[in-house]
Amino acid sequence: MKINPDNSWRLVAERLEVETDLRRRHVLELVLDHMKRELRLDIEGVIETLSDKPQYKIWPHADDPVASPGGSRDAIRDLYDRALVQTGAHRWELELDRVIVDDHAVFTEGVMRMAYPGRTLEAMGIAVPDAESYYLSQVRMGIVWPIDPDDPEARLSGEEVYAEGDRFEGIADRPISLDEIAPLE
Repeated sequence: MKINPDNSWRLVAERLEVETDLRRRHVLELVLDHMKRELRLDIEGVIETLSDKPQYKIWPHADDPVASPGGSRDAIRDLYDRALVQTGAHRWELELDRVIVDDHAVFTEGVMRMAYPGRTLEAMGIAVPDAESYYLSQVRMGIVWPIDPDDPEARLSGEEVYAEGDRFEGIADRPISLDEIAPLE
């Protein structure tokens, strides 16, 4: 398989298994729940893991209110709808090789792979050989998952995403069939 969605959360779950500190267990459980809900396109479930005024920062576009929305759960709900639901780009894995946790945040790092529909890529101005096929984007990514210090339930205040390079560079040369994407466990 080229994409195994369950790889996205496995390392977080393994880290949780060995964590004994209650606060850090809470932080890891929250990120694990958030990740699983994202992969299942359970947008309302994702929203439940966030504080009342979440902020997403997608670098290098942190000042762009469309790419990095915030201030309300509705803004984040709209981001998920635009970026995943409407585009059809909801089949992915973040193959993690690093998870760091403290009392205030989790940091995850790995390679993000996403299957993009050819039609979506064409709408973005990216030429592909077959609009009916899927294509593999990939990029090394680090994500900071901060806890909102003012939230009484200690929920996530959003995500801060850092990516290396252009995930779409050469994407037309990386076709992927839906058979190469493992189903969620």
